[in-house]
Amino acid sequence: MKPRLLPLLAFILVWVSQAPAPGQGSVPPLGSFFASWESLGFKPTPVGLLAPVCDGPTPALPRLEIHVTRLRPGMASHPPHHHPNEEIFIVKEGQLDVSINGRHESAGPGGMVFIASNDVHNVTNVGPSLATYTVVSFHTSAERGVGDRPAAEWAPKAMLASRVIDPGKVASVATPIGFHSSLVDSPTLTFRTLESHLTTLGPGKGTAPRNRIPGDELFIVLQGTLRATLNGVSRTLGPGSLYYVASNDERTMSNPGTEPCTYQVIRVVSDRTPAPAAGRPS
Repeated sequence: MKPRLLPLLAFILVWVSQAPAPGQGSVPPLGSFFASWESLGFKPTPVGLLAPVCDGPTPALPRLEIHVTRLRPGMASHPPHHHPNEEIFIVKEGQLDVSINGRHESAGPGGMVFIASNDVHNVTNVGPSLATYTVVSFHTSAERGVGDRPAAEWAPKAMLASRVIDPGKVASVATPIGFHSSLVDSPTLTFRTLESHLTTLGPGKGTAPRNRIPGDELFIVLQGTLRATLNGVSRTLGPGSLYYVASNDERTMSNPGTEPCTYQVIRVVSDRTPAPAAGRPS
């Protein structure tokens, strides 16, 4: 190699070694945000309609991807496929047939579907009208350590397995502000903890003000009218709307309506989740 090329080669090697990895500083992290149902921009696809919500890193996750799909009757989301990241579907309306490693289950309005790492899956609309559901992928660094085989074949029993959760079959507990239903609270192959619950607020009721928790959270409004305040910014949201709360950001929820409102919380703790700040989870 000619001597004059050595400085150039050294510069290239240093530049490559210092360049940020995808999703690790090359894109600003997502902050807490609102996405009302009315603001979603649906675009046609071969099987229905799709509205992207977000796709980027968060302060505690390499990537968070959310979209809403409206699937035409008789159509499948895609051929059965698999991927290392674990996925969550929340059904807004319609009736889905959920295929998981060749096993079939039904998911209707309010249903929650969890797909474990590399389990083979797809969904098909078996109802007479559009089926609408939100797809949530919290990516974590643990995805690099999972094998390229369906989780059902090798995952430890302590890890959450793929499943469909029917909230109608989950007990509700009365609280001073309404009702609470715990849907899942478990480690998974890529999350230290995946926790999801339903909260129903009575008219005029609300959560503790300016609350904080360390995990990444997604809130989806299922019924009624919800007033959400994130870091001092408020929005009134209806069914199908959602909002993301980054780790330790302040959030308060209240019901400004005359009927009960219900929302679902999906909370993820990963190896990069920061320590708790002051506040109590709601």
